[in-house]
Amino acid sequence: MDIRFDGRVAIVTGAGVGLGRSHALGLAARGAKVVVNDLGVSRDGTGTSSEAALSVVEEIKAMGGEAMAHGADVSDEDAVKDMVAQAMAAWGRIDICVNNAGILMDKTFSKMEMSAFRKVVDVHLIGTANVAHACWPIMREQKYGRVVLTSSASGLYGNFGQSNYGAAKAAMLGLMNVLHMEGARDNIRVNTLAPTAATRMTADLLPPEAQELLAPETITPGLLYLVSEDAPSQVILGAGAGSYAETRVYETQGISLMGDENTPEAVAAQFNQICDPQDQEQLDGAFGQTKKYALNAAKAKGLKLNW
Repeated sequence: MDIRFDGRVAIVTGAGVGLGRSHALGLAARGAKVVVNDLGVSRDGTGTSSEAALSVVEEIKAMGGEAMAHGADVSDEDAVKDMVAQAMAAWGRIDICVNNAGILMDKTFSKMEMSAFRKVVDVHLIGTANVAHACWPIMREQKYGRVVLTSSASGLYGNFGQSNYGAAKAAMLGLMNVLHMEGARDNIRVNTLAPTAATRMTADLLPPEAQELLAPETITPGLLYLVSEDAPSQVILGAGAGSYAETRVYETQGISLMGDENTPEAVAAQFNQICDPQDQEQLDGAFGQTKKYALNAAKAKGLKLNW
């Protein structure tokens, strides 16, 4: 069955250029009404312009779709609330929230001003939370919502000179895990896209021959699935150049050290066993880890723990 978004309303942040533009056009092409959010800043977050967002709106209207532009700074909670209010006034619902807006202010940690660290975290993390938070009660009321957060390999695996960006992008994992749990009963599904694309954010980082392969349009199909009616939830989907993969977090089986054996020297001596990936597993939440450790300790002590 074709994936369609007829009757659905989507907000896409950072939708004036690059990935956001591709996502907005992809949603509109399949029937969604789209709020094209873009503050119109440069790559480092300076300046503002409405031209990019208005241009995407015109593209959507030219294909017969419905769209509106909004220039909210996602790190400004009041501006985000105004954007959501305008969408509700126009269309009466919000079904899809694609958090894509971002900036880069790269420097090594030793040379970075903390103001630059905060600014990047404000846009990526607080901005994502602002938009999701404003949409959340609407989605709960209508018993339907699809939320996508945007992470990055810089956050999942690290990238030199991007401590601010990497920290904000890694935070998407924790936010997704909690929102997945809290949204489940109201049919709100929350996923994370971890794209790698040739955009203005990566223009200086990619060789020319790779840029064509990594066009934003090669990623949007994965995004469209993550916000579809039959979407999964709590998935980190890596995407780039038409390639897709799932990132998962596992915990090793580990060891238990009891009583006088529980020393730093014992940890050091058995560190290879602690890190042994055999029998590693995914945990289903924070208390999954608590339960695992308590049961392991009880077993080591020959106790029966009724948990």
